[in-house]
Amino acid sequence: MIKNFVRGFGALSLALIPLLSAPAAQAAPAAEVTTLADAVGQVQVVEEDRTGYTRTKFKHWNAGDDAGDGCNTRAEVLIAEAVVAPTVEAGCKLVGGTWVSYYDGQEVTSAGSLDIDHMVPLAEAWDSGASAWPAARREAYANDQGSTVSLVAVTARSNRQKSDQDPADWMPPSPEAQCRYVGEWVATKLRWGLTADDRELEALKVYAEGPCEDTIVRYTRA
Repeated sequence: MIKNFVRGFGALSLALIPLLSAPAAQAAPAAEVTTLADAVGQVQVVEEDRTGYTRTKFKHWNAGDDAGDGCNTRAEVLIAEAVVAPTVEAGCKLVGGTWVSYYDGQEVTSAGSLDIDHMVPLAEAWDSGASAWPAARREAYANDQGSTVSLVAVTARSNRQKSDQDPADWMPPSPEAQCRYVGEWVATKLRWGLTADDRELEALKVYAEGPCEDTIVRYTRA
């Protein structure tokens, strides 16, 4: 919750600045808000195809949202998601700080013990439509800080257990995290216009129509 408040507040602050001097037409697109069940119903079902996939087709980490801060996307996400801010030293070395990995509820006090997980893994994104994207859009996807849910700092162990699996095959081990996870997974798919296969969609429906029926999904289209 702290992550979403801090990042959301920062994004809101940045959004308000141009509104003071720019035409209304330049306002950021409004977020779409819906129930999890309705959001799942918006995801198109297409058979997945991993032909031609390699991680190198998604350039990351790039210079991040602030190209002048000396930090790449990974470091910027770590700084944004810290519940106790680290000290940023020369070369964007992060010293100290505290994070909470929501997948498994673990508190982490070393940035090096964290992975930055792509909510929808790169391979899954490729299978679900990114194979047809130009390289620039794949890079934008792999470094997406325009949504607070696209990239998440989690323990390396939980990220590697997840690997490239979708919710039909892997869910966060912490039961308290699962509804949030499903909502953020679907939000990411809708944000980027990605599809789902039959097994994935059925798994999402189980959560949307059962334990997570009260989950709200918020997203803006990229």
